Amino acid sequence: MSENIQHQPSEEVDLGQLFKLIGNTFNRLFKFIGSILNSLFLAFVWLIFFIRRHIVKLGLAAVIGFGFGYLKEKTSDPVFKSSIVIKQNYETGEVLNSLVERYNDLISEKDSIVLAENLKISPKQANSLKELKLESILDENQKLKLFDVYTKEMDSVLASSISFESYLEKGKEYDYRYQRITLKAKSKDVFNKVLTQLVANVESNTFFKNEQKKDLVELTNRENIIKESLKESDSLQKVYQFVLEKSVEASVGSQTSVTIDNTEDKSITKEFELYTKDLELRRELVQIEREKEDLADIIEIVSNVQSDGTFDFKTDIFGFSIGTKVFYSVSLIILVFIVLIGLEFLKFLEKYKDKV
Repeated sequence: MSENIQHQPSEEVDLGQLFKLIGNTFNRLFKFIGSILNSLFLAFVWLIFFIRRHIVKLGLAAVIGFGFGYLKEKTSDPVFKSSIVIKQNYETGEVLNSLVERYNDLISEKDSIVLAENLKISPKQANSLKELKLESILDENQKLKLFDVYTKEMDSVLASSISFESYLEKGKEYDYRYQRITLKAKSKDVFNKVLTQLVANVESNTFFKNEQKKDLVELTNRENIIKESLKESDSLQKVYQFVLEKSVEASVGSQTSVTIDNTEDKSITKEFELYTKDLELRRELVQIEREKEDLADIIEIVSNVQSDGTFDFKTDIFGFSIGTKVFYSVSLIILVFIVLIGLEFLKFLEKYKDKV
């Protein structure tokens, strides 16, 4: 009993110290967060006053950059661009993307000889190429529909573990059936040749040609089997029709007709079943014909090539396309801002020069 009385005060002291320690920890945490927010606020205020002090210099940099971009547009060789939309009837995305990357490497290396051989154009035309770009034309809603179809084909437990974001991350943009291929060049007479030859180079791949051949042979065999079945069905229907005609004649020739086991009803039912089966087979024939038309091209060009192209005065940066004038204006503003920040930092270091 005396031992319990002796231990109780020590336990109360330990709990008090624990709560005090927790409280001090939270106080230090809140002070740390407050100091960070205070520093960010002071930095924001300093930045506002810094921009205010140098607003004339930054504005002058914007005007100079805009003017330089305007002069560059006027004095540089014009760049044109054209694009086509394609439909991939086979899984050609990876091959198509690798070809686009390879041709872009040849363009950057200015290897007009190899580029001309691959695209069946002259070296002069190959030298006018600027860039090839492959991109999906599907928006978020269309991708969401594809994701819904993708999950419905899977087991419900597995489908529940896959999110739309992970589906987009794991998938490749070039795997979607509909793609846009864009070409930029200094010459207008290359668009039709280059874009159609790029598609032809993918279609000449031996693997895809073999896959196309096997698919078309399979569809043709199915078509022949169905047509043969329709012929046999037609012959069988003629037999049923003959039997029915004979049964009608017999019933007319005699006043009394006896039907055993509903033979007439069964013949009528079988004839109707044959008729409905024929309809199904004919629908399948239509579907096969559609599939054969879809597989006639490994890659189908959906939109026509714009042979003359359009002027392109935009620059791609971080996935965004902006005008040349705006690009140089923003670039010069950023450059001047960095220089001014650097000078301000050097002035700050000058205060501590004597203490070092």
